[in-house]
Amino acid sequence: MSARPLAVYCNWSAYDELSDPDHPVPLTEDLAMAQLAELVRLRRQGVRFDVYLMDCFWYAPDGGYRTWRTPHFPAGGDRWLAACREAGVLPGLWIGLNSLSTSKVAHPDWAASLSADGRRASLSAGPFLAHLVAGLEHWYDRGVRLFKFDFADLGAGTPDQVATLLPSDLRAANAAALRGALAAFRRTRPDCRLIAYNGLEETYLQGGTADWGRRSLDTRWMECFDTVYTGDPRPADVPAADFWRSKDVYSDHLVRSYHAQGWPLERLDNAGFMIGTTATCYHRGVAGWKGMLLLSLARGGGITTFYGNLDLIDDTDARWWAEAQTRHDRLQAAGTVTAFGGIPGSAAAYGWASEAGMDGLWTAVNPAQARTTLRIPGAAGATVVFHDGTAVPDLRTDGDDLLADLAPEQLLVVGRGCGAGTLGTEPTGPRAADLVPVAAVVRQDPTAPFRIPNRTEAVVAEPPAGVLRIVVRQVRGGRPHRSCGLHHGWGLLPHDRMLTITAEQGGAPLAVARSDDKAVWAGLSWAVGRIEPAPGRGPVLIRVAAAEPLPVDLGISVFAERP
Repeated sequence: MSARPLAVYCNWSAYDELSDPDHPVPLTEDLAMAQLAELVRLRRQGVRFDVYLMDCFWYAPDGGYRTWRTPHFPAGGDRWLAACREAGVLPGLWIGLNSLSTSKVAHPDWAASLSADGRRASLSAGPFLAHLVAGLEHWYDRGVRLFKFDFADLGAGTPDQVATLLPSDLRAANAAALRGALAAFRRTRPDCRLIAYNGLEETYLQGGTADWGRRSLDTRWMECFDTVYTGDPRPADVPAADFWRSKDVYSDHLVRSYHAQGWPLERLDNAGFMIGTTATCYHRGVAGWKGMLLLSLARGGGITTFYGNLDLIDDTDARWWAEAQTRHDRLQAAGTVTAFGGIPGSAAAYGWASEAGMDGLWTAVNPAQARTTLRIPGAAGATVVFHDGTAVPDLRTDGDDLLADLAPEQLLVVGRGCGAGTLGTEPTGPRAADLVPVAAVVRQDPTAPFRIPNRTEAVVAEPPAGVLRIVVRQVRGGRPHRSCGLHHGWGLLPHDRMLTITAEQGGAPLAVARSDDKAVWAGLSWAVGRIEPAPGRGPVLIRVAAAEPLPVDLGISVFAERP
């Protein structure tokens, strides 16, 4: 690393016009300006923001990214651009590439580049790409210094291209044209950052965390993009009683996966920090935001993006944010960031190390449903900076390393030198200091009709006192299988209606508490429920049912929580 990361605020998640079609929150000039005022307030408390990125749907649908949407932006963007200049923050713009129906954009000058159905544009034939680059030049001249590119479709072609080119040749032609055009744009504008989002992958990895070791993204994209992103925040295929921790594990796994393909950490945008009140972030608010922030900073990206409602962060929390950011900035600029431990998607404990000489910060996560000891290489002498949950991690020195005893789903930060000094703790969702497996007989639900196979039950003959944790995994063909009501045409259903857990004891129902009771647009392959049966009142019957229309296997594990 040679410089601190670029800190980018993006206003997506403060609004959302995609994830909940029944309750969209539109982007307006008033909303954008209100978030800019909050950005300025947080900067006064020491939080660093270099760029304000205006995300999707700022543009007029028929303007080809030349004009702003009305009546949402009555000043056509001028008010926002001027306010950015006055605040000393660089403006950035979201640009959809050639999946036009997804971006909901058109322009009459693009006609000769369109596919037969008019929903996509070729990047290698006709005027589309040149017109798009001319639009970038226009906004650069107006002060824009970052462009986020989204919704690429490298298989798009004109009718003539589709008839005469192999699909692989068409993809190669589009990729070469885009790389060449953006590289040329950058050569004369070296102060402008270009970041890439959806559509460039050749094999899709961002849907979950079951894959490891497959190539998905050509490293030649580094010729024109400063960073590529590693996926919108969503839950991992690793069950968690605290839903938000599973999202952290997702982002960690995807960064590790892209890094293993040859992408330097500084060329990856983990996009892992998203607070807000909209469906795109599952109406998270600021639940578990400190741990999310620390992991976003720890991953070592050259660009760190912060999404959502900045108005949810008060001045005290802003000062905490500033302190955490300053420590990571100092270490990342002067030293190196590396990963250690296991693969996040395998539920093995892992972490990130940011080191500069004898100074360092080490951020560790235990994603498993069991207490574990993680070796933190080179961290001897480090002390606890931050942890979440109520369990205080035990630290032991072993040569140059540190051994950390981590509770299930726990995050720990330790520091040395300039990284040392407490950042406190964070209250979290349902956590336990330890989990003890409980014997349960799992069987196909005998009451389920043959035509509805997706039901399983478990019987705990002798339930111990206290809280029992029920962990359900949904599998198809030996792989985690994610269900999403939105994608099955049922509307935006919460997950506890997609994968239900009921429990009873002595014929009386038991209350089942869940943190995955969210409308999960990205789908989910697991469920975790918590019950508290009465000791000495007989066996507990647990029933699980999946609304998934495809046949799936449902695995059930039961644990006793130890506070």
